[in-house]
Amino acid sequence: MKFHFFHLMPYPELPEDFRQKYHSVWVDIPRNLYDPVVGHHAYHDYLEELEFAAGLGFDGICVNEHHANGYGTMPSPNLILAMLIRRSGNAKLIIMGNSVALYNPPIRVAEEMAMLDVISGGRIVAGFPVGSPMDTIFVYGQNPATLRAKYYEGVKLILRAWQASEPFPFNGEFTQLRYVNIWPRTLQQPHPPVWIPGGGSVETWGWCADNNFLYAYLSYYGYELATKTMAGFWEDVDQRNLERNPYRAGFLQFIGVADSDAEAERLYKEPALYFYNRCLSVHPGFTTPAGYTSPATIRKGLDSMIALAGQKSSDVTWKEIVDRGYIITGSPDTVADRISHLADTLNVGHLMTLCHFGNMSKELTMYNSERFARSVIPRVRDRFAEFEDKWWPSDDTLIEPAPPLTTVAP
Repeated sequence: MKFHFFHLMPYPELPEDFRQKYHSVWVDIPRNLYDPVVGHHAYHDYLEELEFAAGLGFDGICVNEHHANGYGTMPSPNLILAMLIRRSGNAKLIIMGNSVALYNPPIRVAEEMAMLDVISGGRIVAGFPVGSPMDTIFVYGQNPATLRAKYYEGVKLILRAWQASEPFPFNGEFTQLRYVNIWPRTLQQPHPPVWIPGGGSVETWGWCADNNFLYAYLSYYGYELATKTMAGFWEDVDQRNLERNPYRAGFLQFIGVADSDAEAERLYKEPALYFYNRCLSVHPGFTTPAGYTSPATIRKGLDSMIALAGQKSSDVTWKEIVDRGYIITGSPDTVADRISHLADTLNVGHLMTLCHFGNMSKELTMYNSERFARSVIPRVRDRFAEFEDKWWPSDDTLIEPAPPLTTVAP
């Protein structure tokens, strides 16, 4: 298995009565709640946590894109990775991702990712999410009826732009360009591995399988609740007579490692309750706009993790968070056993871990990350060793980072 350190960069000082007093953490969250001084220190803590995780040996570090949001203060993941490239060793850099339909034209995404791939020496993983309804429909004003078609066209243009040997014209429904000519070229050829972060849409499964993209299910509600979604994905893979290679799929899981269950509660209860009761306080009217969710997904009875957040009417308790599997927490033995069960249940070879969540301090994040890297990962690393990971940057093309400068010529 491969293990990746995922960071949401939440705002750490939402008021305790946020759910009761404010409409939503997303879209119309009041701007006066944001203190730039708090944000300054938080960003620097978060960058240090990502750098620390890279040094611990996590296979990848993950960043993502959200807008007008108190639980994810990262409107530009590309900016964050640009700051991390020179201080992240050989860890792969997973962009989860750029919401393609929000870029006009989407070749901007192709250019920036190509630039990051070249600077990083071939360590980029290119993620292309459709984007949440809050980000795409309400904040960026996209039409829900055409959003997915615009997204498909944008991804098609980016992949063609990366692979073309000559400039070409593109005459799409949403984008028309006389000259498509991406400079610089990506170091990885024909292009970086493509991951599709998904929240549970039926059509995404087949699209990933048909195009040999990795399907990454991002859920904040644990692997047990994700069983139905991942079963649907693997059914689509089976229907196409493709190999059930676990590296074709990824999953996001909260992690909290401690010496015991009691110690885990002492350490992680506050940041967990902060995340689930404040960071996920989303107005339900923002989660399911008409036209965003396809009829096929509705018929399948799948709820996205954001829709689930919108359905919450009251605070959850620590016991509920643990019993429902939202967080895998406890001793290294307990966490390793449950990750093995997760791997069996979902058949995923890429596990994205949230070792930071809510208002967790930098010190506790580093403690949690180190315990997980040193005491848990080695116990489950060999899972799926018989499969080839075809959705990962190849070390054959990787350019090692230059050694630090030790002397300066006169």
